[in-house]
Amino acid sequence: MTNPIATPAPLDASQQHLLGRLTVLELQLARLVTEREAGGGDRLGPRGTMRFSGVPATPDPPTDPAAAARLAEVEHHANAAAERGEALRLRTLATSFGLTEIEVELLLLAAAPDLDAGLGHRYATLHGNDDQVQLSPALALWLLGLHTVNAEARRLLDPTNTLVRTGLLESEPATRRLLGQQLRVPERVLVHLLGSASLPEPLASTSSAPVAVPGPTAEAIARALRAGLPLVYVQDRNAGVGVNAAVAALEHLGRTPVVLDLAHRPSEVDLATLARLGSREALLRGGVLVVTGLDALPERDAGGVRRFADADAPSVLVGRANWDPGWAQRVPAVVAAEAPAEPVRRKLWDQALDAELAAEVDAAAATAQFRLSPEQILRSGQAATRQALSAGQRLTGRDVRAGARAQNSTGLSRLARRIRPSATWDDLILPASVEAELRSLVARWRQRGRVLDDWGLSPGSARGRGVSGLFAGGSGTGKTLSAEVLANDLGLDLYVIELSTVIDKYIGETSKNLARIFDEADSVNGVLLFDEADALFGKRSAVSDAKDRHANVEVAFLLQRMESFDGVAILTTNLAANLDEAFLRRLDAIVDFPEPTVAQRRELWARMLPESLPRAELLDLDLLAESFKLSGSEIRSTALRAAYRVADEGRTLTNLDLLRAVVAEHRKLGRHLGAQDLGRYAGLLEE
Repeated sequence: MTNPIATPAPLDASQQHLLGRLTVLELQLARLVTEREAGGGDRLGPRGTMRFSGVPATPDPPTDPAAAARLAEVEHHANAAAERGEALRLRTLATSFGLTEIEVELLLLAAAPDLDAGLGHRYATLHGNDDQVQLSPALALWLLGLHTVNAEARRLLDPTNTLVRTGLLESEPATRRLLGQQLRVPERVLVHLLGSASLPEPLASTSSAPVAVPGPTAEAIARALRAGLPLVYVQDRNAGVGVNAAVAALEHLGRTPVVLDLAHRPSEVDLATLARLGSREALLRGGVLVVTGLDALPERDAGGVRRFADADAPSVLVGRANWDPGWAQRVPAVVAAEAPAEPVRRKLWDQALDAELAAEVDAAAATAQFRLSPEQILRSGQAATRQALSAGQRLTGRDVRAGARAQNSTGLSRLARRIRPSATWDDLILPASVEAELRSLVARWRQRGRVLDDWGLSPGSARGRGVSGLFAGGSGTGKTLSAEVLANDLGLDLYVIELSTVIDKYIGETSKNLARIFDEADSVNGVLLFDEADALFGKRSAVSDAKDRHANVEVAFLLQRMESFDGVAILTTNLAANLDEAFLRRLDAIVDFPEPTVAQRRELWARMLPESLPRAELLDLDLLAESFKLSGSEIRSTALRAAYRVADEGRTLTNLDLLRAVVAEHRKLGRHLGAQDLGRYAGLLEE
């Protein structure tokens, strides 16, 4: 087997150019070493200090006719290669970083001993120290024809200079004074000049390769970069397409994106290092630094954002928050991300699914109610495909929706109880008008794209694209069950907010908890249910003390978040009269759940006592429905109580068992039940 390392590929034009420049340096150093060994010419002392016979009159580096002729030959061949369209990485690097010719010379001098060990030995001879094979600042300036007491010359090695600031040149150890240090070119820069495109750590573990998504957002980013703007901020509140649009824009411009996702940043890597390496990598590739996941930075970490915003490389930053002028000295072009259009979504689903396996399903239509980023669509397709293959069948809409639900992050699950809904419309026993209101909420969510986008009925910039509703009614009237039915019909999970995680006795903490919930809810596909919401959303009161003032602030905050929320949010309450009128105006629908009628109670009893239950043939369900005003949940609780009793005793359910359970349920609820309510069964009250 041929060893590819032992038999390298022929040198390309860029490598030939780099090695050609090293041969020029070899000719220069050879002459200088010869002069030193002969005891003539300027040279370095044994400790690396410079002994000058005189201050150089010009900045021209020491050279000779042979070196000059070789340099002309190398650059002639490089020019010919450039005319053929071949990339010359040394020249591209100089252009990207804005290097002067003398800075390019300094870069080559520092890189030389790590590219050719023989050149390192030349440096050691000139230093008068066999161990000092790396370039010293004193030798560097001398070879460039500069004096060490020249302030402009020393500025070449200053941390603010392009070479050092951008990470092309490093000096070590940093604790020594300038002339006592050694100059090196980082390995990543060296291998780039030799043709390697591999990302180094920690960039490799932080980088991502998002798919390109064209559209209005990409076009706006491309216009800003084409105009030469160094910073673009894409506010991607919920579209999930900002980074994908940036990649599409750069593809259109023929620029290389270096994408960093701060949500995947290794904890041990500081932002300063990541920003410096990312910016250097983007400039090495002649590309643009794209940074997403800004929301993963600590709250109000303006310094963290500034490191990327003020990077040397052109940058596109993607985040959910509004741009804060305190984040950077630069003023960015701000672009609002738009959700991908229907044709783009279909194309992404086509890429995500096997055409033959998914021939019978319209994945885009099946997931129209989901808010999925392009990456989530691709992962959804993979999950759905594996599900279908494991079942040995073609893909179905159910598989695709299950794959989409699997993309929900676990962040909201830590703040709410996640329910995989199973209830359907057949499980509801409600008046026709109430069911119609519920179905209208489903229609709002499913048709929001057509109404708001295609027909242009936008709700305004302050409003989100979500759907909100209030379910009002007594306990057990079907509010929570209806929310589960809505979630199931939409193919979404139901997230029930645990009030214990929200309400806090300390001023301001409740608003922070609500903010965390809505922030997490923006990134999942689910129905958000605030059950028994009275405690949170009461009427705003007159201000009599600091607590009242902060309570009103929390209500106002909730009003704003509900209005701007882009998902489905349902509130349930037993006391609708306690809710603030301003809050009610912002809801899309208010659904009143009445107490069940006699006929509805009769049907509820029948459903709770199916034929599979061992029971007497003549259960008096009419008596139960007419005599006892129980809600749906109370009827279920009563039926279960009776069923457990007869199951334990191993016998058939009778009317007497049901009535005993009714009496026990009333006692549990603290309700009075008189002898007239039970008629001939009044004796049960004394049991």
